[in-house]
Amino acid sequence: MRSFDLAPLYRATVGFDQIADLMDRVLATEVGRESYPPYNIEKTADDTYRISIAVAGFSEDELTVELKEHALVVSGRKAEESGARTYLHRGIATRAFERRFTLADHVRVTGAAAENGMLHIELKREVPEALKPRQIEIARGLIRDEAQEPRPVN
Repeated sequence: MRSFDLAPLYRATVGFDQIADLMDRVLATEVGRESYPPYNIEKTADDTYRISIAVAGFSEDELTVELKEHALVVSGRKAEESGARTYLHRGIATRAFERRFTLADHVRVTGAAAENGMLHIELKREVPEALKPRQIEIARGLIRDEAQEPRPVN
């Protein structure tokens, strides 16, 4: 695996800590570890998303969906089976898992539902009015500052 030194990025930037931390996490994760359970991320509308995770063999009670500091954490822990079963072949993986998704600012979880072996998590991006683009009216004539005399517009 490649290794990158991000120290120069930390020394040369201010306020980009989240981006540098995200790069650290992406570069540090093991590729093999991240394959279970499989999932899809889809964009359902301009500002809505859905994460679908294959959780065959898990009941709703054995799944947990949490939001921790801009991270969506989905975990599953199979309850202990009562009674002894003998499997001739066991192809349905029911091992414990924890899957993390880093959410962008202003993305919130609107709901989660389990259906037919799939866990669907609905997300919505809600940008506050103060951060939305706005048009600035262009004035004609003089600009009046409170502390200065009227001056002509260039």
